[in-house]
Amino acid sequence: MLQSLAGSSCVRLVERHRSAWCFGLLVLGYLLYLVFGAVVFSSVELPYEDLLRQELRRLKRRFLEEHQCLAEPQLERFLGRVLEASNYGVSVLGNASGSWNWDFTSALFFASTVLSTTGYGHTVPLSDGGKAFCIIYSVIGIPFTLLFLTAVVQRVTVHVTRRPVLYFHIRWGFSKQLVAIVHAVLLGFVTVSCFFFIPAAVFSVLEEDWNFLESFYFCFISLSTIGLGDYVPGEGYNQKFRELYKIGITCYLLLGLIAMLVVLETFCELHELKKFRKMFYVKKDKDEDQVHIVEHDQLSFSSIADQAAGLKEDQKQNEPFVATSSPADADGSVNH
Repeated sequence: MLQSLAGSSCVRLVERHRSAWCFGLLVLGYLLYLVFGAVVFSSVELPYEDLLRQELRRLKRRFLEEHQCLAEPQLERFLGRVLEASNYGVSVLGNASGSWNWDFTSALFFASTVLSTTGYGHTVPLSDGGKAFCIIYSVIGIPFTLLFLTAVVQRVTVHVTRRPVLYFHIRWGFSKQLVAIVHAVLLGFVTVSCFFFIPAAVFSVLEEDWNFLESFYFCFISLSTIGLGDYVPGEGYNQKFRELYKIGITCYLLLGLIAMLVVLETFCELHELKKFRKMFYVKKDKDEDQVHIVEHDQLSFSSIADQAAGLKEDQKQNEPFVATSSPADADGSVNH
């Protein structure tokens, strides 16, 4: 009997703090995932780094043997300066002397990568004035970009996600959750095809040194705003129509980022994912809610009516893919 009481008390304790337990498991899982990634990257990339280091040492030794008039400290200083300039996007190679990093189209591409927080790092400000302006420009521009993307994604989601789901649910009588899942999968497939596979094939043709995997890698790294900068299009010395190409890439990155956010918003509105996310959230305290209501004098007739309307609106927002229009508008759209 004591064991049954202890077991029931443990079950009640776990149920009472279920959100905290789930959150703890989430943190532990995330840390383990970080460690797993570090182990895999280290085991895969470390041998290639060692081979590259050995090759560079052999080339340096051979170069000094062929040019005995050049001392090693002089070569070290020259290579250090070349690498420093390369980090700023300036190459010493003769075939790259014709391409500028700060003409208008390149600067436009740089501004788009800064505001979208992609930040390839292949081109950075050289002057102190440019660095100071980049700070001020980013402080104002990044929140402005988030506001712009939020407004665009909200409008696109209404036409691309919510209205089609409601149409099939109301007109054909399908389950709303089933229609939402099918729609999200189809939307994700179309987005991946139009903004990953097709652009990767185009980049593999336009960029001479890129294969399809490298082009797909660039598309994913860019649209996920990781922006490692190891692959940047339009940087070849023999690139045709470089200015127009840079403008096209800027438009592609902006449209692709909007498409990715629309897909994420569509999946986040699925009922199953909403239930899964709530497992890790802190539940609201009912006593605090009651005190909040009393302090703000919610017992008047007008405030009670406003509160009831707000509760209805909250219930609509908690349900997946619920239109914000009135029932009459919904009936009119169905009839049409």
